Formats: sequence, C-alpha cells, structure tokens
Amino acid sequence: MSVVNRALLGVCLLLLGMALAQAQTPIRFQLDWRFEGPSALFLLTEAKGYFAEEGLNVTIDSGSGSAGAINRVASGAYDMGFGDINALVEFLANNPNAPGVQAVYVVYDGTPASVFTLSGRGITEPADLSGKTLGAPTFDTGYRAWPLFAAVNDVDPDRVVWQAMDPALRETMLVRGEVDAITGFYFTSLLNLIARGVAEDDIIVMPYPDYGVKLYGNAIVASDAFIQSHPEAIASFLRAFSRGVADVLADPEAAIEHVYRRDPLIDRSVELRRLQLAIEGSIDTPSARELGMGAVDRQRLADSIEQVGMAFGLDASILPSADRVFNASFLPPIEQRQVFAD
Repeated sequence: MSVVNRALLGVCLLLLGMALAQAQTPIRFQLDWRFEGPSALFLLTEAKGYFAEEGLNVTIDSGSGSAGAINRVASGAYDMGFGDINALVEFLANNPNAPGVQAVYVVYDGTPASVFTLSGRGITEPADLSGKTLGAPTFDTGYRAWPLFAAVNDVDPDRVVWQAMDPALRETMLVRGEVDAITGFYFTSLLNLIARGVAEDDIIVMPYPDYGVKLYGNAIVASDAFIQSHPEAIASFLRAFSRGVADVLADPEAAIEHVYRRDPLIDRSVELRRLQLAIEGSIDTPSARELGMGAVDRQRLADSIEQVGMAFGLDASILPSADRVFNASFLPPIEQRQVFAD
C-alpha cells in the first residue's frame, strides 16, 4: 500500500470513528446511592461496552437517596435514573402538572425496606415495637412506609416514637441504644451493623415483604421529556442493561471489580456480600422469574399505588394510575429478560 493510500485510509478511519462517536446518544444517569455492590448492575454494563454497542454514551453518577433520584430526573438534571418507585408514586401525585417521570424497568421486585433491632432489646416481632423508639432518615423508604407496615401487622402507629437522623448515624445510634430499632435497606443496614462490631446472630431483621408489605422497590426511571425525545435510546439502554444483569448474576465476584474501579476505597468482600443480598432478597424473586426481569404485575402495582397513598397520606383522588407510573413499552422481549441462572 502506498504512502498516499495509507494516509487516505487513516483519514477515512478517523472520520468513521468521529461519525460513530457523534452518533452516540448521551444519557446522564443518576444512581440511588454511592458506588456499592448493587451499582455493579450498571457499572459492569457500561464497562463492558454494552451501552456503547447500543449507540449510547452513558454517564453514571452516584446518588444520595433513591427518592432524590426521582427529583433529579424530574428536574432535568438527569435523563434517567435508579429510584424508588414508591417515591415516584408520591412525586406524581403531588406534582400532576410538573415535568413528569415514569418507571421503565423494575430492578428490585420487592422493597428492601426492613426493620432492624438487636437481641436483648425485647423486640422479636412487629407487636413488640409498640411503645418503642424507631429511627431513620426522613426520606427512608421504611420510615415513609411505616404506616403500611404497622397496619398490616396490627401495630398502633401512634404508640411508636420516631427519631429522625442522618443516614451515617442510623446504625451507630441503634448500637449505642439511643433508639430501639431502625429502618433501612436490608443489604445496607445489615452490613453496616456488622461493620460496627455487632455479631450477625444478634441482629433481628423484619423485611417488609416478609411481613405483608408487597411494595415494589427501585426501578429505572426516565423523564417524560427524554421519553418523548429519545424513545429509541431508552429501549437501547434497557437491552444493554439486561445483558449486564445476566453477567452480574452469573459472576457477582467479577462484577464487583467494576465497582472497585469507580471507588477504590470500597471493601470488595463487603460489597460482594451486599450485592449477593440484593440479588437474593430483591432481584431474583419468583415473580421476576415468571414475568422476566424488569416487568410488573399490573394488579400488584395498582394495589401498591393504593398502599403508598395510604402510607404517605395521599388523597386517593390524586394517585396516579399504574400506566402513568410504569411504562412497559420499552422493555426488551421476555427472552432477553430471562437473566436468571437455573
């Protein structure tokens, strides 16, 4: 090949690369929390190039709460995010005329919200919480959904005292005895208590789904504006994500390396267990296996919207419909969402 031809080939390849880069749709994506075990679902997908193969340039940022992610997507600060579907119901109910958000893919088939206490506190079942002091950040899903947990388990909500606290102090205050119990995500507070020197056998956990609260948990959400302007990008994102989830479920330990690359300060063994707990408790469920990862049962979603309305004190007349909350039109075919190993 002549020097001229080599130069022309180089120019053509450069132009092709520039064209491909320009063809990629940028997506600003907000996680629910820090770069921890469960964020491997998104970080692996990005690192393996699955988003890029779909023509997407996805920027993934850490978050400060699963409810906050809803607000940031609604505000336009982010195009898509990972947030609590129950907080989404509340947002839509309270902001019917504001820029909206929809869930497009459920990741946590059951809410990870749980009550935690320690042995020796005289609490072994929900009824024992009567007369006790519970603590949580005010935005915590378990705190917000407490009236529902109390109603299902015949606990008088007025006989429980709540103490608001910073997330970083939640488990510490339980260990010190400043509160009798706390609420938090199962895979977060359990490991935080162990990190504070509590023996796992001394930790008593009441997961909300195991005690009659059948709410969905976190979902991938997209702003109405992005849905209208880039519907094909959302479908592409979910196809790539389903591929990534399959890889994470097949080898969680390898998946944690992608979290470590984003935050080298994590303890990989702790985050591996956090990821495994999230998979076992909220992701790999009988319902998700039956419907395929990401889908919802419409009746269950409709029932949960009513339950959220009751728990959050929302008037029934302003509650959004199931179709307003969840948009199934971007889901990949069920064959691509059967990501669970036998």
